[in-house]
Amino acid sequence: MKLEKLILENYRGYQERTEIVINELTALIGRNDVGKTTVLDALGVFFGHKLCKYDISDKCVYAGIDDDVKIGCVFSGVPENLVLDASSQTTFNDEYLLNSDGHLELHKIYKKGKGSGAIHAYCRHPSARGVKGILLKKNDELKAIAQSLSINVEDRRSNVSLRQSIYQENEDLRLTDQLVSLSKEDGKAIWEQIQTYLPHFALFRADRPSTDEESEVQDPMKAAVVNALSELESDLNDIKQRVKERALAVATNTISHLNDIDPNLAQQLAPEFKAEPKWDSIFKLSLVGDDGIHINKRGSGVRRLILISFFKAEAERIKQENSGRGVIYAIEEPETSQHPSNQKLLLEAFSELASLENCQVLLTTHVPALAGQLPLESIRHIHRNASGDLAITQDSDSVYEYIAKDLGVLPDSRAQVFLCLEGPNDVNFFKGMSRILLRDGVEVPDLNTDPRVVLLPLGGSTLKDWVNRHYLKNIGKPEIHIYDRDTEEPPAYQQACDKVNGRGDGSIAFLTSKREAENYLHVDAIKEAFQLGIDLDIDAQTDIPNLLVEHTSYKESNVKKKLNSRAVSFMNKELLEQVDTSGEVLEWFNAISSRLN
Repeated sequence: MKLEKLILENYRGYQERTEIVINELTALIGRNDVGKTTVLDALGVFFGHKLCKYDISDKCVYAGIDDDVKIGCVFSGVPENLVLDASSQTTFNDEYLLNSDGHLELHKIYKKGKGSGAIHAYCRHPSARGVKGILLKKNDELKAIAQSLSINVEDRRSNVSLRQSIYQENEDLRLTDQLVSLSKEDGKAIWEQIQTYLPHFALFRADRPSTDEESEVQDPMKAAVVNALSELESDLNDIKQRVKERALAVATNTISHLNDIDPNLAQQLAPEFKAEPKWDSIFKLSLVGDDGIHINKRGSGVRRLILISFFKAEAERIKQENSGRGVIYAIEEPETSQHPSNQKLLLEAFSELASLENCQVLLTTHVPALAGQLPLESIRHIHRNASGDLAITQDSDSVYEYIAKDLGVLPDSRAQVFLCLEGPNDVNFFKGMSRILLRDGVEVPDLNTDPRVVLLPLGGSTLKDWVNRHYLKNIGKPEIHIYDRDTEEPPAYQQACDKVNGRGDGSIAFLTSKREAENYLHVDAIKEAFQLGIDLDIDAQTDIPNLLVEHTSYKESNVKKKLNSRAVSFMNKELLEQVDTSGEVLEWFNAISSRLN
């Protein structure tokens, strides 16, 4: 299942009902102590993470004494069937447990802010007389209702069959939005089934103490253990059942013998398991260096590098195994103790993870450098409004303006040339090309480090782009536009190129002679990047991403990312000259160089 939304009410600083949309990659941005960590903690409480225990002090101090604390999660991708026992199968639809959007909305509610929290489903549920609260009725009660309605049910031992027959007998169930408890009877059984489908929630804090139990290194290793156990869940359940059967046989035999001695005492006893086994506490995994020093004893920067590697490894594992159960990685301030270059690596690792099926990533940050790399759809700006209440701005063009003012984001005043490209994949292409050309002795600007050149993906949308574009309006610096020709005639960007070339301010625009940037990659570099052992028929107009989708397991968006990052890294000057016989790429770089002081 995929998390679509988090709902908070009376939890810490979030007094009023607050909804936070959760994407594949979601970044919570705002000043210190504004409520970013609270969001991660709330998720931790909902998913039962051991580092996030609800306390009565978590109730909002401004809430009324009788107000409840609610932490809700909305999920899509719910399983088609629910198996309550060997003879009872049902669905969320048949039990009327989905909300008006067709999603599973679950709320953990602390009555008056106290207790351990009870699970409820907020759904379109029957409220007609005789069926309201039917999910919580025992078998005898359901039989009585069926009998009163003269309903003939084939399997009267099945609560599912009884409920469905009773539903069918009612012409108007009067479906209304309501909270349905999942704390007893079949409601409890359904909640137990739901828990087996919930995504794993892995939380990485910025301020954990450096101990073997709670370090940046140990937590990824623990997450690895939990993920491994989830994939073996059926095997572990078999083991658990066999242990129970043997232990219960001994207990039953003991009671039988006790009955010979004291029948009254024997009748008062019944075998019962008090707790489920905690498999993750049995297995311990750690990392030790060649010198015998545990990694958690190293500097915080080193431990965070391990964290980067963990996320990259997880991306590879999830991609290969494509396990059905989802994973949510929540990372607090990933930039902590990291050099800016490593911050970028972390963000790339997170983006790759978030692009995979069944995987979501949540970040918190207050650092403009990291926030500047994030797309609009992933940003949630947390701030206090004029009334002093916590508010969240999301999916709005104004979010960048708020963040720029809040975090003090400014453009780089050293900019001399703006390189305007179609999208972020083209940015990666040009950065990679500048690297390989410099490596092979060609004098071109280093687009990865030179502050004089600002790369703007015109089709992209990030905070950094927003700031630079507003700066671009008034700075009066030349622009270089490079657009794909694609296959349209005339090319879609022909008019835009003509307009730029007619400015007379030193700006210049190019249309590629080939289909798009990927067509300037040599086939050998492409095959090396995708580990392909087959021949590829590629020419100047081949739709290379679509071709690779047919020959690999990647989606088109991931193919384009891999082409413009990894495939570019396998290029060299000789391969470029073979595929770009007219020297277009060098012409583009020369246009940049000639406009730099």
